[in-house]
Amino acid sequence: MTIVADRGTTPTGLAERPFGLVRHSLALGRRSLIKTLRTPEQLLDVTLQPVVFVVIFVYLLGGAVSGSTDDYLQFLLPAIMVQTVLFAAPATGVGLNTDIKKGVFDRFRSLPIGRSAPLIGSVLGDLIRYVVAMASLLAFGSLMGFRIQTDPFSALAACLLTILFAFCVSWAFVFLGVLMREPGGVQGVAFMFMFPLTFGTSMIAPVDTLPGWLQAWVSVNPVAHVMDANRGLMLGGPVAGPVAWTLLWSAGLLAVFAPLAVRAYRRRA
Repeated sequence: MTIVADRGTTPTGLAERPFGLVRHSLALGRRSLIKTLRTPEQLLDVTLQPVVFVVIFVYLLGGAVSGSTDDYLQFLLPAIMVQTVLFAAPATGVGLNTDIKKGVFDRFRSLPIGRSAPLIGSVLGDLIRYVVAMASLLAFGSLMGFRIQTDPFSALAACLLTILFAFCVSWAFVFLGVLMREPGGVQGVAFMFMFPLTFGTSMIAPVDTLPGWLQAWVSVNPVAHVMDANRGLMLGGPVAGPVAWTLLWSAGLLAVFAPLAVRAYRRRA
């Protein structure tokens, strides 16, 4: 079999293999998952960090914002679940950039696989980080007194919606991981955008208590829509609008950044 090395091409015969890209992406996703499981310290940020945030916000702000730490925990946790998963997403771009610098992707380019398979595999493999983040946060929140006010299926829908949104956002970090030269640069740029996106929402305080200019930002912030959807699904309240906006933003982010990431990778190759 001839291996074609030109950019934007795949090895001869790959197109004839049924679901070749899917199989290769899943195989590389398994590689990423195994790498994470063999170095479990990589999961410390998605297990300890959300716990720290919940404790700080609930006991420092709970009385001032809601008058009760118990009420504030109910208000906070569905939203901070979104923040936790989004804070885990930049690790995909950082890990990708590290693998590129180490030459791992040079080996991938010599294999009879589609050019986008390594990128898709990296994103799929990191889904375990999102699952661990939400599971640990919900478990700790339950110990503190958080209770779902709707039903288990609605709560599961909130978790899946959050994972879907994080999956689509992670393609922006994949794009950064391919473009930038150092892993530290990827992380720095990623968090520069993550803080206004996650804190410029109703996560900490109700929207009507915010200044007018910040309310305008919250109304167009996609992360705010995900948080509102989570609150509706887990606590009750409006669901259709926030869920629809979340799905639209997810589709838009994926449609923009996935092709850009693949194109940047082919050019770098």
